[in-house]
Amino acid sequence: MAWWRRGRRRSARQGGSDLAGVRTHLAEFASTRRGVEAYVEPATNVTATTVVLIAHDGEWTRRALPSRPVAFDVAAGLGVPVYDVNLTGYPARMRAWTARQRREGRA
Repeated sequence: MAWWRRGRRRSARQGGSDLAGVRTHLAEFASTRRGVEAYVEPATNVTATTVVLIAHDGEWTRRALPSRPVAFDVAAGLGVPVYDVNLTGYPARMRAWTARQRREGRA
């Protein structure tokens, strides 16, 4: 039935993000923090391919992108080191920052 599809937003799995907005957000994060590295996360059944930017102190941001090649291109375009999270894992500083935020009641 067509009415099921009416007004339905594209899911993150389908890459329904605004690429220009994502690039702007990631560029702003990378330019206002030091020691930023990018980690590309693979798509799953639930989530789209994502890029996580992690600063020197562990602060991070994540944004969905349409595909793995686009994710690597966007991250490389920021001029920061880019890693495949399947090969490297996440840095400990990211987990430590998140734990601090939870303890302080910010997350």
